[in-house]
Amino acid sequence: MATYIYEHPNWTAFTWQDRAIHVVFGEVRLLQGKIIGQMNSLGFSAKEEATLSALTLDVVKSSEIEGEMLNYDQVRSSIARRLGINTAGLVPSSRHIEGVVEMMLDATQRFHLPLTESRLSGWHAALFPTGYSGPYKIEVGQYRTGEMQVVSGAMGKEKVHYEAVKAAQVKTEMDAFLDWLNNDNSLDPVLKAAIAHFWFIIIHPFDDGNGRIGRAITDMLLARAEGSGERFYSMSSQILAERKQYYEVLQRVQHSSGDITEWLDWFLRCLKNAMLSTESTMQNILHKTAFWKLHEHTPINERQRLMLNKLFEGFEGKLQTSKWAKMAKTSPDTALRDIKDLVEKGILIPTDEGGRNTSYQLVPVKWE
Repeated sequence: MATYIYEHPNWTAFTWQDRAIHVVFGEVRLLQGKIIGQMNSLGFSAKEEATLSALTLDVVKSSEIEGEMLNYDQVRSSIARRLGINTAGLVPSSRHIEGVVEMMLDATQRFHLPLTESRLSGWHAALFPTGYSGPYKIEVGQYRTGEMQVVSGAMGKEKVHYEAVKAAQVKTEMDAFLDWLNNDNSLDPVLKAAIAHFWFIIIHPFDDGNGRIGRAITDMLLARAEGSGERFYSMSSQILAERKQYYEVLQRVQHSSGDITEWLDWFLRCLKNAMLSTESTMQNILHKTAFWKLHEHTPINERQRLMLNKLFEGFEGKLQTSKWAKMAKTSPDTALRDIKDLVEKGILIPTDEGGRNTSYQLVPVKWE
């Protein structure tokens, strides 16, 4: 008896119950249209800022799902440089981060190009520039030649969560997948993104990095669905928030005989939540754009610009002189001068606690 979905004959002829998903599918398409409409009404710099934020989140969170923490500022700087976005406080980034960013930008900015074996191999090589995943040497830039199990638990007590398609079958299965992805236009592109994610994960064609590449394929197809490389929400960020259910649903549906309704339902709900959470991000971007428009002629030095942008990007904790000095890499005296200058210009205001614990916040900007 078949244990896994791929052991059934003609396993990729997936089925699902339209009635079970059509409400959430309609909500996703409505939200998508609404967000694109809102974004198109923004100015150029606000759209750039929104895309930069969404792509940065996507790269950082997709790696975090795999337990790898990337430096947010390095990722953001790498994306800004590659997209030619002029942003203050660019920082150099590691070879590894450059590789991850390269893959994501190739997927989202060149979404209209066919996905081929050599393009996928390039993505894989970009993810693992040293040929190692952690301490382990892996096969890079090619489909795996060994068998693949997804396991957890201590040595000797491992639990097998999934056993992927046999190595000898990977090329055949991937050829069929890529042919479908590039040539079958019978499906709505959002549904196609959901199916592609599942199908790719089931094949698990690489030694490592399958999750990240699977999510990049999803982003590529969502960009196709919107006909634009501008990204305004982060699917990976939402998958991270719902990671437990993500793995549970994948695990259940991998044992189905072809009905993937449960997976499609989960994917569409996750996508809907990603779009809903972007609405608050958008408010932040609008606020930030209005602020810089108001202060386009105000003399502001690079340290001040860097710190003010950080206040708009989800600054954690209180802004105090000591924190400013540390983050702007300057002396406490210079930090205090920078802050006092912004207080005099009506940009920052001290909070109620006085003395050494004085912290500061932005003066609210009136904006439409």
